[in-house]
Amino acid sequence: MIKYSENGLSDAELRGSLIEAVKGKKPKKVLLLPPDATRLYSGAGKICNIYYHYFSEFCQVDVMPALGTHEKMSEAECRMFFGDVPYDRIIAHDWRRDVVKLGEVPAKYVSEVSEGLVNDKIDVEVNKRLVSGEYDLIISMGQVVPHEVVGMANYSKNIFVGCGGSSMINSSHMLGAFYGMERIMGRDFSPVRKVFDYAETHFIQNIPLLYVLTVTTNTGDKTNIHGLFIGRERSNFEAAVKLSQEKNLIYLDRPLRKTVVYLDPREFKSTWLGNKAVYRTRMAIADGGELIIIAPEVSKFGEDPENDRLIRKYGYVGRERVLELVKENDDLKANLSVAAHLIHGSSDGRFSITYAAGKLTKEEVEGAAFKYMPVEEALAKYDIKTLKDGYNTVGGEEIFYISNPALGLWATKDKITK
Repeated sequence: MIKYSENGLSDAELRGSLIEAVKGKKPKKVLLLPPDATRLYSGAGKICNIYYHYFSEFCQVDVMPALGTHEKMSEAECRMFFGDVPYDRIIAHDWRRDVVKLGEVPAKYVSEVSEGLVNDKIDVEVNKRLVSGEYDLIISMGQVVPHEVVGMANYSKNIFVGCGGSSMINSSHMLGAFYGMERIMGRDFSPVRKVFDYAETHFIQNIPLLYVLTVTTNTGDKTNIHGLFIGRERSNFEAAVKLSQEKNLIYLDRPLRKTVVYLDPREFKSTWLGNKAVYRTRMAIADGGELIIIAPEVSKFGEDPENDRLIRKYGYVGRERVLELVKENDDLKANLSVAAHLIHGSSDGRFSITYAAGKLTKEEVEGAAFKYMPVEEALAKYDIKTLKDGYNTVGGEEIFYISNPALGLWATKDKITK
């Protein structure tokens, strides 16, 4: 099923389409797999709420946010994102311990799809609940949008990363980093996506899985769900990719000299998440340009304590240096998703990155190889209440403002094609 609305589906249209897609299904136990609150504008929180109340009328419903490496959601975050879904029905995915191995993507296949850049097998791991047999319907929901690791987010990524284990998360992230972000973002059929496709075909076809995909934009505080794509078929994902490329790729005629990105305090509390401001804009920023990230609630680097420690230890020091560090240090070699993240969060010296992190010190920010600006100073100079997305003039200087980097990919026309 595919539903489209140029102005966004109404709540009634959304609910009607969601219920129509499962009409006639009478499961005894349902597992819902939404993203967490870091996908605030995906529409998935609302979708999760609708499905929870629909199915809970006649069967047991569990909700397991596809956290990936992110920290467990607090009760307040769950209430904000999922509404009145009972907190005691929400299960926290544990990516380090709560997974089972289903098989392997062969080294030969990985080598083929990566053009010989990676020649190792990749373990396929998922949360044990997905393959326990206790659920007769599993609904995975979330937003298709440009992504730095897989090209376009969601679909089977929600399973193999969002509900995946450390080995697959580490391997897939490093595969994407080796292949190169700028060859991946905004495109389907990346090497990582091909690995996920292989795993989908070979290892989870027997899972009673239904994908519910959205393509959204945001205006003010309103999330506009332009497309709803429901089904198991890859063709639904491909249709969502095409729409996201139309709605979420922002092309610029010339490189940006100064870019200011705001990180919504409800959504961004770490550089692990906030560095979307870096990689979603890197193909738009000029050599020698400047990126200023205003992050009032950023208080840490990693979502996971070990990841946070490693980021603080090594810093965002650029692709070549990170690859050297992986060879030299066992702790980084054992956490390749962190190594990939460090690559993603650096400009490789091409432009400067200044973090105005409200809850990190100057020493912490500079220790991670960023420049520092007090958040009060940044907010005083760049008044987010008056700035509009796009070009603005501040103090006689032209800046390009982005109110939420999670909603798109910005690039000059020579850097990417749809």
